[in-house]
Amino acid sequence: MTPYRIGSGAGYAGDRIDPALDLAERGELDALVFECLAERTIALAQLRRASDPQAGYDPMLQARMRAVLSACVRNGVTVITNMGAANPMAAGQAVLDVARELGLSRLRVAVVTGDDVLPWMQANDAPLIDSPDTVRRLDGRLISANAYLGADALLPALQADVNVIITGRVADPSLFVAPLMAHFGWAPDDWHRLGQGLLVGHLLECAAQVSGGYLADPGHVDVPDLHRVGFPLAEVSADGSVVVTKLPGTGGRVDRLSCTAQLLYEVEDPAHYLQADVVGDFSQVRFSELAPDRVQAQGASGQARPEHLKATLGYRDGFIGEGQISYAGPGARARGELALSILRQRLQDATLSHGLSGLEHRAELIGVNAMHGPQLGLDREPYEVRVRLAVRCANRAQAEAVGQEVEALYLNGPAGGGGVTQSVREVIAAASALVPRSAVHARCDILEWTV
Repeated sequence: MTPYRIGSGAGYAGDRIDPALDLAERGELDALVFECLAERTIALAQLRRASDPQAGYDPMLQARMRAVLSACVRNGVTVITNMGAANPMAAGQAVLDVARELGLSRLRVAVVTGDDVLPWMQANDAPLIDSPDTVRRLDGRLISANAYLGADALLPALQADVNVIITGRVADPSLFVAPLMAHFGWAPDDWHRLGQGLLVGHLLECAAQVSGGYLADPGHVDVPDLHRVGFPLAEVSADGSVVVTKLPGTGGRVDRLSCTAQLLYEVEDPAHYLQADVVGDFSQVRFSELAPDRVQAQGASGQARPEHLKATLGYRDGFIGEGQISYAGPGARARGELALSILRQRLQDATLSHGLSGLEHRAELIGVNAMHGPQLGLDREPYEVRVRLAVRCANRAQAEAVGQEVEALYLNGPAGGGGVTQSVREVIAAASALVPRSAVHARCDILEWTV
């Protein structure tokens, strides 16, 4: 049987578009997957939907579809993406609008929903993962709760002869496992092949990471032509064995090192990798370099999938107020440290600090100790430093006062300060909980555009 060719069009919401278009045009693909949904992304999308019922999907959805849709339709490539975020139905309609703009004569879009489990979380006091608390602690602040759907939720869409599948929250590897299950007819309890499918999804889900992006360290790990790094594709056989590669003429590298780095990404226990479709076992995975930029991966397996699905929860968690100011030239570090000292003393003074006393904060010199704290960076004298004060506040007024204190250093602090910036942002935090599969009801709707 001819290998199934599946490409990765995005590894996160802000990823580049040109490599995806290259895959759509030259990849000879069966499917192109755009993975664009991080833990907090969907909570932020829920806020956008709350202010506009037609919003809440990925802001780059239309741009990506305008770039790749014509080529995918022409070449018979199925597009699969979680860019529906908090509003998959509106996202599906937006894709049809793009089809009209492009002059396509016909387009079928499947919209998969059912990941929104906010009502269940509000009615059930589920324990939080990685915390001794329960969901009740988030009462009044909870914005969203979305279960990580598995590949089974996408199978009806893949059997409906559609061009595009739009989802909300789906486990990242499941976006890749689903078309493999549909194409090869893998049973939902074929844990060995599903383990291999999970490996395929895990290697491709971060796009350029497996083709050298995020790997470059000049002089230690050199990656050629990162400015035009190619996104990866996989050639998958019926038994789940896979060759990872990229298009000829693109930058980057696909080799044992790049694949190993991606294999270890976010995997705490390689022999027990919990996912929605299968508990994966990557402990026996082996990579073989067949040719330049062609790596075979095999040896993955799996066990029965978990009884519960993981859900990501978004909740409001206060505000961050921040101010920054620069000092340059001789004595820059000493003046920056004096500025920090002034700010710390003002934070301790409840009268002068607008109620900021005692709040969690960071006061640091960017270029000296902002990344590794006070233990490192003490043995050198930088020519320029940037003072940064950030305070976690209960309300927006307090957060705005943080930047004002830094602004005041212009005339109330060390000499030669410049380039003050102020910012306030609301903190949308993420937590996780488990939800029983029986509480999650996936649904598939078909939208169609025909001239």
